[in-house]
Amino acid sequence: MKKMFTSLICIVLVLISFSAFSVPKLNSYPSATATIFLDFDGHYVQSTVWNSGNPINCTASGMSDVQITEAFNRVAEDFRPFDINITTDSAVFLSKPLNMRVRIIITTTSSWYLSGYTGVAYSGSFTWGDDTPGFVFSDRVGTANTKRIAEAISHEAGHTVSLGHQSKYGAACNLMELYSTGFGTGETGWAPIMGNSQSINKNFSNWSNGPTPDGCGYVEDNLTIITTLNGFGYRTDDYTELLDGSTYTMPGNSFNVNGVISTNADKDAFKFTLNSNSNFHLAVLPFSVASNSAGANLDIAFELYNSSATLIRTYDPLTTLSVTADTILNAGTYYIRIFGAGNNNIGSYGSLGSYTITGSFSGLPIRSVRLNGTTDKGKHNLSWNIIADEPIQTIEIQTSNDGASFTRLTDAAATSTKFSYLPFKNNTIFYRLKVTSVLNQTVYSNTIALKAEGADQKLFRISTLATNEITINADLNYQYRISDMNGGTISTGTGLKGTNRVQVANLSRGMYIIQLFNNIQNQTERFIRQ
Repeated sequence: MKKMFTSLICIVLVLISFSAFSVPKLNSYPSATATIFLDFDGHYVQSTVWNSGNPINCTASGMSDVQITEAFNRVAEDFRPFDINITTDSAVFLSKPLNMRVRIIITTTSSWYLSGYTGVAYSGSFTWGDDTPGFVFSDRVGTANTKRIAEAISHEAGHTVSLGHQSKYGAACNLMELYSTGFGTGETGWAPIMGNSQSINKNFSNWSNGPTPDGCGYVEDNLTIITTLNGFGYRTDDYTELLDGSTYTMPGNSFNVNGVISTNADKDAFKFTLNSNSNFHLAVLPFSVASNSAGANLDIAFELYNSSATLIRTYDPLTTLSVTADTILNAGTYYIRIFGAGNNNIGSYGSLGSYTITGSFSGLPIRSVRLNGTTDKGKHNLSWNIIADEPIQTIEIQTSNDGASFTRLTDAAATSTKFSYLPFKNNTIFYRLKVTSVLNQTVYSNTIALKAEGADQKLFRISTLATNEITINADLNYQYRISDMNGGTISTGTGLKGTNRVQVANLSRGMYIIQLFNNIQNQTERFIRQ
């Protein structure tokens, strides 16, 4: 775990750098007002505030150039919203004023400090003006674990800009974790940087507005502290959110544009024009260092508007940080507006960072693909109608268990219009067509859902007796509403496919109603709070 000292006004007597080797010289925002220097190549520290005033001859981090670059990229993304440059170049660091810079030393020299801690820094030392460094002990973290080292760097840098620790509490305000490990798993599994974001099963970490070890009622607003107590604020907004003549216009029939969501209120707008009805593909990806948005700080959502600035649709998936849209649009002018969103594990407060938009559109030799389906004695019967100006080359029938991730079921003849089979699954199955023309243009049909015939299948199974929580097993993502027996709403929320737990410890003993619903089924159950 990390250690945060109480703030002291101290003087560092001597800080002399030495290099055993050359590290990559990297900068995240060279024009920024302030700088955090990631020192990977060793440093000699003589300070009255560290090691009882005795010198510390810090060895290098023990990390390769590839690892250093990944750690830099992860930390740079953590600080992307702010007017601060993350650098590995000592010359850049030394060019900044003393009260606008801090050095974080990543070293295998840890024996001088208490065992069990992976790093240490003084709270508020960024503004002391005497080059007091913070430390990350790579030997204790493990030099092979670049993610954990990067999380530790951002954590200790967070202390230098006056942030404290963040904890996790239960429904009754009982302390569960001194250093919060966050919530969830998978791509959107989240932990706060100032908690224990080093947990290897948490893919997603960012700044938080969460409780501290002082109690569940003591909440620390990371973003406000960073941008008001250290002499720097947020970086300059790069794109307007207005949907008018000032909106940035995407060039050509394909585009690749980078941007940054820098504040909670920041939305970035873009405009594009289609000269004819078109197949439109758009992907908005948060910055990441690997697949599944590893190292991302931004959970993306975007809105699609028509030329009158009327909202057509919001794209905000619950289980991924990126967004992809494949649709057909009529000729005309459109706007998209990108912003940071939340998910089932965390809200939108710290959903900030950089992103890349890639998009393309083209005329439609395939103008329409409409899929229909029925069930008959357990068989699923699909039929479709395709309107196209060019011959069809392939028709792929795809299935999904959740309506989001599709896989190939079978191929149909290019001239066929129907398909029937007896599915081996007994749950709800989603279907769509992937149709490709001889010009290699691909269009997807609408999605339909077919259930097993004759089965009074429940998509949701819940525990009917509850003490502190209800267990819900769901076949699909859903929303829920808990009401008292008079129909008064007590709470609402959302859940994902799989096992979910809803806290009810705050409810009085008695009987309650829970409604579970999605676009497939609306199910009502009763449960007793014991």
